[in-house]
Amino acid sequence: MPGSETTAARRVVDLITGTWRARALYAAVSLSLPDHIAAGHGTVPALSERTGAGEDGLVRLLRLLVALGVITGDEEEGYGLTEVGALLVADGERSMRDMVLLYGEEFHRAWGAVVPAVRTGTSGFEHAFGMSLHTYLRDDPEAGPRFLRAMNAGNVFFPEAALAFDFTGAHTVIDVAGGSGLLLSAVLQAHPHLSGTVFDLPHMLPVAERHLSAVVDVHRYETVAGDVFDKVPAGNDVYLLSRVLQDWDDERCVTLLANIREAMADGGRLLVLERVVVTDDTAPLLPLLWDLHLLMAAGGRERTLDGYRSLLHAAGLRLESVHSLALETSLLVAAPM
Repeated sequence: MPGSETTAARRVVDLITGTWRARALYAAVSLSLPDHIAAGHGTVPALSERTGAGEDGLVRLLRLLVALGVITGDEEEGYGLTEVGALLVADGERSMRDMVLLYGEEFHRAWGAVVPAVRTGTSGFEHAFGMSLHTYLRDDPEAGPRFLRAMNAGNVFFPEAALAFDFTGAHTVIDVAGGSGLLLSAVLQAHPHLSGTVFDLPHMLPVAERHLSAVVDVHRYETVAGDVFDKVPAGNDVYLLSRVLQDWDDERCVTLLANIREAMADGGRLLVLERVVVTDDTAPLLPLLWDLHLLMAAGGRERTLDGYRSLLHAAGLRLESVHSLALETSLLVAAPM
């Protein structure tokens, strides 16, 4: 049996090589290996020809990807995709390819500034790029849609969220800062009696329009441009707010929530999708990882349940119920006080 010192040393090695695993996955996606393998070009010579990569380097990368459970096979027989690898094919229904690219490019650079970010409280992204993530997404015409596609890849909990709340008595729903429209479409598809709105900045709406028009009847939705920090459209029964509070400090969050409260009728409800940080020894790891990642990416944070409760209270709202969803995400239901 290994001694405790040996076990601890192995744990350190496992931790410090975690980045290598992520970089190997990024290399596979950047070289479009999952796409080539899915198309039947799973041998080393075929992959070398299609990627322009040398066979020696490819073999070593592929060997690691097999060990990581991304692909299956070997150099002699060729390679196939596992369920994990299938999620990395570009045109897959639930492709996570763009997410891997974003985390391997912009967010990888942001995490390179983890020490100054922790020291100063300024986002790693600002240290690395000289501008905030929000400015970057606004000013680069390709960055906003690519960011939305990447975030969509992690939205496996949207169908759960659509069923976790009773929409029976509602008629209209609005997704505030709704981005791609994926959450709204999940809700509208699950509840045919509803009509809905995506409300977001103008440069975000084309992606939402394209997605909604493909899956929802045109008469059941609309997209409206505006700034959530100025005013939120009134007159809706249910307001959705998915992973928005995590990007902002407390003061800005209260401003945003107060705008929603002003727009809500007394019988309205606000559904907040966020990860909740638990601070005892039962804490799941993902919210803690995401909390630090938000400092790297946008200067934001995840919060404890008491933290979310305080923000809601400051905006004239009360936390009514909490529902657990996939990927350690929570649905917080808030009502007017």
